[in-house]
Amino acid sequence: MAKRRRRQKLPTEAVTATIESLSHDGRGIARIDGKTVFVDGALAGETVSFQYTRLHKSYDEAKAIDVSNPSSDRVEPACNHFGVCGGCSLMHMSPEAQLRLKQATLAEHFAHFGNLSPETWLEPLTGPLFGYRRKARLGVKYVTKKEQVLVGFREKGSPYLAQLEQCEVLDPRVGKRLSELGQMIAELAAYNRIAQVEVAMDDEHVALVFRNLDPLSESDKQAIIAYGQQHDIWVYQQPGGPDTVEPLWPEKPQLSYAPEAGLTLNFDPSDFTQVNAGINEKMIQRALELLDIQPEDRILDLFCGLGNFTLPLARRVSEVVGVEGDQALVNHAHNNAALNGLANADFEQADLTQTELKDYPWAQKGFNKILLDPPRSGAFEVLHQLADLGAERLVYVSCNPATLARDAGELVNKHGYKMEAAGIMDMFPHTTHVESIAVFSKQA
Repeated sequence: MAKRRRRQKLPTEAVTATIESLSHDGRGIARIDGKTVFVDGALAGETVSFQYTRLHKSYDEAKAIDVSNPSSDRVEPACNHFGVCGGCSLMHMSPEAQLRLKQATLAEHFAHFGNLSPETWLEPLTGPLFGYRRKARLGVKYVTKKEQVLVGFREKGSPYLAQLEQCEVLDPRVGKRLSELGQMIAELAAYNRIAQVEVAMDDEHVALVFRNLDPLSESDKQAIIAYGQQHDIWVYQQPGGPDTVEPLWPEKPQLSYAPEAGLTLNFDPSDFTQVNAGINEKMIQRALELLDIQPEDRILDLFCGLGNFTLPLARRVSEVVGVEGDQALVNHAHNNAALNGLANADFEQADLTQTELKDYPWAQKGFNKILLDPPRSGAFEVLHQLADLGAERLVYVSCNPATLARDAGELVNKHGYKMEAAGIMDMFPHTTHVESIAVFSKQA
């Protein structure tokens, strides 16, 4: 029987070191006796004192407790909860330095996973640094020792919820109400049976979905409704899975957003939409430019969701087909096309990880251009099919630089495309999340 490996005891004394560089997750990298130490809260070039937080066989983790020569990239965090809340990890770094880190991360992934680099680097897309986030899932927890309901995000490196008064990156219509929300929930009979609050907003409305683990009493429903009416917030309950979301007030709410002027997309609070409305609008326009769309184009939009890219494309081209695995989103996309009078946009349901596109009637005429916006896992399973569809140009929108780089290497090294340009889009300022876009053209 194998012996259980004994956990090493953490050193108690602080250690001083110079930070050589930054990791992709924004931690400083130091070397102590030849071993890598990832130091939370440290920036490249700084001399810091740190304390170990966890020991591993090949590397260690630590937290900076003092900085003796601050980097010129260091700024005062704008949030009182920075360092405790796990939501943001780069708020001590200037916005310009954050962009440099994210572009360097993308470049390193291209080199490591795809052995390539774009011919041209695009200027980063940027927007508001605070109050930008319109979608979020807030944890809810009654803490017996504090006799308090906490609403917000987890502590950094911990499963426990942080005690937050407000959130600076959430749209202030909710971001400044975290304590207030906790107080309202604390007064419910089900104060310890609300697991989370799903947040969804458009330009004019705020929707809060309360995930209730047990059926709500009539008095609890009325209390939540009264809170919504007092603050002009639409309120919903969710007693089970995503398909059990139902409005409490008003009777028939409808969220919507405009990806560009003259276009309206309806969505439900549980639907996937981009969290940053300003960056989403810029991202759509950049994708249209990179596709070099022409009136005669027939375009395929893979992983299309409820039509975020498909419908702006439909206003400019002959025909566009959006493909999505979630039938509910396909239904929303059809309805959004009808709402905007776009008869040249078709939407199809297909599991893109399990299917051959060429087997579908709608794919047999081929497409000259393709847009992909896959989940974090990427689009590896469909790459071999894209060239067969006749696509001369591809635009790939990504929320994971590692899978974009892997897929880019596949397209370039195996399927005859070249990567003309790529760049980052700062969808999540103050976090290490890297949203990016790349354009590929078929080589003759």
